[in-house]
Formats: sequence, structure tokens, C-alpha cells
Amino acid sequence: MRQTVNRIRRLWKFRGGVHPPQQKNISTSAPISPAQLPERLVLPLHQHIGEPAEPIVNIGDKVLKGQMIARPQGYVSAPIHAPTSGTVIDIGNYPVPHPSSLSATCMVIHSDGDDRWIEHHAVEDYFRLPPSELRNLIREAGIVGLGGAGFPSYIKFNPGQQKAIQTLILNGVECEPYITCDDLLMRERPQDILSGLLIIQHALQAHECLVAIEDNKPEAFVALRQATEDYDNIEVVQVPTLYPQGSEKQLVKVLTGKEVPADGLALNIGVVCANVGTAAAVHNAIHRGEPLISRNVTITGSAIGSPRNLNVLLGTPMRELIEQCDGNLDRIERLIMGGPMMGFALHRPDLPVIKTTNCILAATAEDLPPQRPELPCIRCGACADTCPVNLLPQQLYWYSKHQNLDKVQEFNLFDCIECGCCSYVCPSNIPLVQYFRFAKGDIWTQEREKEKSDIARRRHEFHQFRVARDKEERQAKRNRKKAALKADTAAAERDKKKAEIQAAIERTQTRRQDAMKDAEMRRSSYQGRTRDHSTAGNAGQQPENSSDTEQK
Repeated sequence: MRQTVNRIRRLWKFRGGVHPPQQKNISTSAPISPAQLPERLVLPLHQHIGEPAEPIVNIGDKVLKGQMIARPQGYVSAPIHAPTSGTVIDIGNYPVPHPSSLSATCMVIHSDGDDRWIEHHAVEDYFRLPPSELRNLIREAGIVGLGGAGFPSYIKFNPGQQKAIQTLILNGVECEPYITCDDLLMRERPQDILSGLLIIQHALQAHECLVAIEDNKPEAFVALRQATEDYDNIEVVQVPTLYPQGSEKQLVKVLTGKEVPADGLALNIGVVCANVGTAAAVHNAIHRGEPLISRNVTITGSAIGSPRNLNVLLGTPMRELIEQCDGNLDRIERLIMGGPMMGFALHRPDLPVIKTTNCILAATAEDLPPQRPELPCIRCGACADTCPVNLLPQQLYWYSKHQNLDKVQEFNLFDCIECGCCSYVCPSNIPLVQYFRFAKGDIWTQEREKEKSDIARRRHEFHQFRVARDKEERQAKRNRKKAALKADTAAAERDKKKAEIQAAIERTQTRRQDAMKDAEMRRSSYQGRTRDHSTAGNAGQQPENSSDTEQK
């Protein structure tokens, strides 16, 4: 048991920030309740940062709740699982919640109403698993950052062998106005969040854990503090309410005093941040064997009769959630996914809930500031004073407006987190963030076109190289053939000369043999004649000692 020590942790302050109206109390009066099971679910295959998932089922297939229906493509990707049991009735392009208002590939499941689970099992003792195997289980569960970014969590929980993680920060700040899904989650399920936190700590091998909660959430702070009181290396920290304190770099600065490099990650300074919702999803995946198929969503705004937080199956049409909360579609002036500062407007109410949907804000004219005309910049500097990443929004505005894309990058456009603080305080009503987003889009388009041009150039160069290489290979082949033919001809000539010489030698040897035979025959003939002549001359003579012989 940890001894309670009354101490105040030193906090730092990040530069800039604003205090917009919170509007959070309107959706925290009721506990989180499950949303109704929809008849049809539309699941985009791209619900996260990185490559979209690849379908592994076909139209007409029966699927069970929790079954993987799309696998990740590449390293930065995440799988998709069936939120309920039913039949896959289509795989094609459908409208998705995105600022571009474009369509994307989706899988449509018709629910059978049974909500039957696939067979799934909890991990009995995750401490016995190596961190790499634990991260693979998190990946297979399809868990991504539920704070809004949607980055695949298993990558974030993999610091590599060369990086030691000192501090794990659990982000329960939820600084965006209107959004309360994390607040209610911390109040109602602190033990699940703690369980997920311990799993993430084991995966990262982090030395200490900090849970950050803004001081406008006292109930959540008390719940998490009571849940963690037996853990020496976990500290629940209450931070002042200031937007955008929930952004990763700003939160790291507040809690540790460390500056995350402009072109780097918190990982580079030994810190990893995770959302409280992500921690709860990790708990479900490891201790219950359940993949990420639902999430808590805040349904709020003046067009909603009963604002609340619902636990929603992914793929549920937003229109049905609005109706379940007594919403009036006719009163909606602007439908926003996310909060009023960093969220984006939706072009239709029947779009599906995805993994990064933390809030559906059905705003009326009363919720929105009166539409005022954009006036010329008066160079007051208020935007620079509130920028939390120390940029010069005024300069970025000028260069973005005149499409000077090279100059706008010199002023670090891509360090902008698009928090909207500059637009919020601008007295001239200039939508600065919109200019910055358009400039980023133009730069990305330019980069893609340059990449396509580079690819075409490389293809052309490779084609030329291949033509020259083939020509050289053909010429080398002809040269080899010529050299081989020449060698064969020379060898044939040599063989012919050798044959002629050999034939001449054989002829000479034959003549010599014939001559020797003739000479032998002549010699034999001569010797024969000589013997015959000698025999004929001595035919009548007796031997001189014949009588003596006889006498003897």
C-alpha cells in the first residue's frame, strides 16, 4: 500500500493558448449508455492514419461480431472487425466523414439482430508475454489513438531497442469544448483505464506514468486518483484548464518541462502519450479478447434534445444517434465531427461513425458565432501571442493567401497543429486555419505531382537505360557470335592443316613401308636365286670324308 504523500508536482506552461467557452456540462448529466443496434453498418476501410485495410471477406459472407473482416496493408495500418453479426451486402464507394466530402471504399454489413460474438479469449497473464507479442495483440485488435488522431497504437507502443521510455503520459485533458466522452469514461470506468495503462506500461517498459486531467473535471480526477492510490509509479496530475493543452507537445511541456523537437516526436525525448480511451480499448483487447468495434461518442449541441454520451458501434449512421438523443435535424445549422475548434463540418447526417469520431456536434445558429465579413489584417499580433507552437500566423497568412508555397514552408507551416487559436482571437475575422489547410493541401498536391513526375522521369530514364542495355547486350551477343565463328574457323583451319600434315606423314610412312617391302622382296628374291645356284653346282660331288665316315 502506498503511503499518501501530500505534494504538488511542478508544472510548466506552454506558450499561448485560449479559454473558449467549455459547454461541457450539457452532456454530462446522464451516464454513458449503449446506442441502439443499427440495421445496417457502413465501415470505411480507412479509419486511421496510414494505409487502408484490405477486405478478407466477400459480398454475401456471414460474419460474427468481433471477426476480422479487413486486414492491415503495410506497417502503418490497422485491421477492421465486424461490430455485430450479419451479412456483408456490399463492398464499394460510400460517403465517409472527411473534410473533402469525398467517398471511399466501405464494407456494408446488414445486421441479423443476434449480435453473436466470434469465439474470443482473454490473455491470462500478460506479464508473461514479451512486449513485442503484447504489441502484436494490440495490433490484431485494431486499436488506434482514440483522442482524434487515429495513429495505430502498436507503433506508438514500440519505441525500439535503442530508445528507453522514462515517462508514459495518459492524456485525460480533453480540452476541446463540448466533448465529454473521456470525462465520463474516467468517472465510470477508472479501473479499466488503469488496467490498460499498466498493459501499455509493460509494452513500453516505462519507468513512470502520469495521468493528466484538467481541473474542470473534478469527478474524473477523484475517480482516477482513488483507482491508482496503490501504485507508487503512477501519479494523477491536475492541470489548469487551457486550450489546446491536450495536444501532445503542449502536454509534454506542461508535465515534464521538456520541449519536443519541431521535426521530432515525444518518443525522441523518452516520453509517450496515450489517450484514456485508448487505454480502455487496450484493456478490452487483452483482458476480454475484444477488438475495437465500438467507442464512446458525445452527442451534443443545441439541436439535440437530450445531449449525452453513447457507446456506439463503429459504422452506425450519425442520423440514428441524433434521433436517439431527441435531435432535430431541421434545426442543425452545422453538423461537426469533433469540437468547434479542431473539428470539421459534415455535408450530410447519414455518415458513419468511425474510430476517430469522438463527438457529433449538432450546432444551431445560437451555438455558432454570428457570421461576420472577413476584414483586412490590422497586424495586431494577437494571433502570434496565442499560437501554442510559437509560429507567426500573420506571415503564414500572407504567403498562404498569395500561394507562395516556398516561403510559407520557410515559416514552418507544417508545425501548425491547426488548433484554431489564431482564428479564435483574430479581430478581423480571418479564417487563418482555413488558409493554412489550403496551403498544406496545395503543398501536398504539389509534392504528389512532383512525385508522379519523378516516377515518370525515373521510368523514362529506366526505359532509356533498358533500351541501351538491350542494344549493348545484342551487340555483345553478335560480337560473341562473331568471335566464336572466327574461333571456329581458325580451329577448323588448324584442324585442316593438321589433317593435311598427318595425311602427308602417313603417305610418307606408307611410301617408306612400301619401299622397305620392295627392298625386302628383292633381297629375299636375290637370296633365293643364290641358294638355287649353289645347290645346282654341288649336286654331283661326294663329300671328302664319306668313306672315312662309313669306316668309322
